[in-house]
Amino acid sequence: MYILNKLLFIVFLGSFSNGDLDIAAYNYIDNYKELAIIEMHRTGVPASIKLAQALHESHFGKSDLAKQAKNHFGIKCKSYWKGYTYYHKDDDLDPQGNLINSCFRSYESVFDSYIDHSNFLSQTAHYLHLFNISKTDYKAWAHGLQNAGYATDPNYAKKLIKFIEKYNLSKLDNAADPFKSLSNRINNQK
Repeated sequence: MYILNKLLFIVFLGSFSNGDLDIAAYNYIDNYKELAIIEMHRTGVPASIKLAQALHESHFGKSDLAKQAKNHFGIKCKSYWKGYTYYHKDDDLDPQGNLINSCFRSYESVFDSYIDHSNFLSQTAHYLHLFNISKTDYKAWAHGLQNAGYATDPNYAKKLIKFIEKYNLSKLDNAADPFKSLSNRINNQK
């Protein structure tokens, strides 16, 4: 399945020039960076990691999963999921080894996807060790996600790191909490 996903991604990327991809990436980052920063301050997931994962998993917000299910992080249903679902072929196989539809979480909004991603990482036992890593150590976070099995792609960490470095996302990991800044401004006006 990894090969099929890679081929589909290459075909998807092949329909864009490098300039178009950069425009799509910068537009995506511009649209969601504040939400990533808010979630970083709420849960501790670095904004750089969150945006790199979203860029990769949602193909800049243009994948069917992102458009149809508003799932920007490729999070599958899991047995305990009680929300909406969306099915498409990914990497699940039937007993005969045939590719079958995988159950993915579906959301009412991208906002909900971002919040669930933070909650998923911060409330799932095999990701909890990540929260002992500095939020500014995006390389350790990327390798930690890969080692914890977030994705089956053996190059997952390298891809996240490439997004972070190409689009200078690590600068967001030091961003002030926008709610705290707003609260301070309100208090100073009193």
